Amino acid sequence: MRSPDDYSHDPGGNPPRQILTPSSLNRLVRDLLEDALPLIWIEGELSNVARPASGHLYFTLKDAGAQVRCAMFRPKTGWLKFRPTDGMHVLVRARVGLYEPRGEFQLVAEHMEPAGEGALQREFEQLKARLDAEGLFDPARKRPLPRYARRIGVITSATGAAIRDVLSVMSRRWPLAEVDVLPVPVQGREAPPAITSMLRKASASGRYDVLLLTRGGGSLEDLWAFNDEQVARAIHASAVPVVSAVGHEIDFSIADFVADLRAPTPSAAAELLVPDAAAMQRHLQQLQQRLAVLEQRKLQSRIQRVDHLYARLQAQKPQARLARDRERLVNLQRRLLGVQREQARMRSVALERAHARLIAQHPRLRLLLLRRRLAELSQRLRQSMERRLEREQLTLRQAARALHAISPLATLDRGYAILFDEQGKVVRSAQGVTEGAKLRGRLADGELPLIAGPNPAQGAPKKQ
Repeated sequence: MRSPDDYSHDPGGNPPRQILTPSSLNRLVRDLLEDALPLIWIEGELSNVARPASGHLYFTLKDAGAQVRCAMFRPKTGWLKFRPTDGMHVLVRARVGLYEPRGEFQLVAEHMEPAGEGALQREFEQLKARLDAEGLFDPARKRPLPRYARRIGVITSATGAAIRDVLSVMSRRWPLAEVDVLPVPVQGREAPPAITSMLRKASASGRYDVLLLTRGGGSLEDLWAFNDEQVARAIHASAVPVVSAVGHEIDFSIADFVADLRAPTPSAAAELLVPDAAAMQRHLQQLQQRLAVLEQRKLQSRIQRVDHLYARLQAQKPQARLARDRERLVNLQRRLLGVQREQARMRSVALERAHARLIAQHPRLRLLLLRRRLAELSQRLRQSMERRLEREQLTLRQAARALHAISPLATLDRGYAILFDEQGKVVRSAQGVTEGAKLRGRLADGELPLIAGPNPAQGAPKKQ
C-alpha cells in the first residue's frame, strides 16, 4: 500500500503521477531482482580483488564484454579452498541484488571455485611444487638412455596418431630395435590407473631397455592423465629409464618433469631413442676406410722392417758366424769337461782328508790319547809337587837355622839364664829389684824359682 503522499494531483485533471525517492526506487529494484533471479551460477575472471580486515571479500567478475561487482561475506569466505587472486578464472554461485546506498547492481556470492583451465592449472602447479619438493624432479637421479636399445616399450593408445609416428620413425631409423606397443587409454578417468599399472608391469618384466610414455596433443583436460600423481610416482619408481613425450612442443606435463628425458613430440622421442641407421652406416664406412688405411700403413711398415732385418742378416754372414759359434761351443764344452774333472779330483782329495781327520778324531783313539796325556800330566804334577816340597823344606830349614841363631834359647845353651819378675816381665837391670822379690830363672833345660837378695847397687839399708 502506498501512502497519499506518494501521489500528487495534476491541476489539469491528468491521472496522478507516482513519485519515488532514490531509496524506494533502489528497494523496489532490489525486490524485483531478487524475486526474478534466485541463486545463479556465473563464470568469469576475477579482478580488483580486495579483502579488508573484516574478512569480507570484494571483487569484480568480468568477461570480454562486461563486468559486475561482487561481494562475499563471512563466514562464506572462510570456506574457500583457495586464495582468490586477480586473473583467476572462477565459477561463482550467487544471489543477484542491489546495493541500495549507492544504487549499484551486485552479486552476493555464496560459493566460489576455480573454473576450467584455471582450476586445472592451479592443481597442476600445486602438484608440481609438492613433487619437486620431494625430489622427484632432481636432475641427479635421472638416468642416461642406453645407446643402442634392443627392446623398447611404448605406453600409449594403440589407435592414436602418436604410435603411428613413433613406429614409422623407428622402423625408418633403426629396424633392429624390437618395439612393443603397450596399449593404455590416454584420456579420461580410466587412463591414470591404467598407465600406472602398465608402467609397473613393464618395469617389473625386465624385458625392456627403455620405456616411452607418449600421446598426441590436446587441451589441458585431454592431457590431464599425465599430470596424475600416481603416474608420476610410477615413473619415478621405474627400474628402467622412462622417456616422456606428451602433446606438442609447448605442452608440459608432470610426467615430463619426472621422466629421465622429456621429448617435445612423439616423433622426436623416437629419434632420441634409436640411432639413425643411415648415419650409422656412413660412420661405419668411414671407420672401415680408416681401418683399411691403417692396416695398409702397418703392413708397409712391417715389410720395410723385414727388409731392413734381412739386409742386416746378410751383412752379418750368418753361416760364418754360425761356424764360429759352433767352434766356440766345442771349446766351451772341452773346458767345461776339464773343470768338472778337476773339481771331481779336488773333491776326492778333500774327501780323503776329511776321512783321515774323522779316523783321527775317533772317540777310542781320542780317549787313549787323553789317558796318556792324563798319565803324563799326573807324573809331571807329582814331580812338580816333590820339587816344590823339597824347596819348601830347604827354605824352612834355612829359616829355622837363622831363627835359632838369633833365638835366646841358643844363648841359654851357652850357660846364660833369663830372669822374670812376678808379672812375667824380663828383668833387664838390677835397679828396681827389691830384696826378697820373687823371681824366675829360665835356663836351657828349665826354670828355677829365685828370691832376690840384697842389692849392692842400692846401698846398705839404714839403721833405725
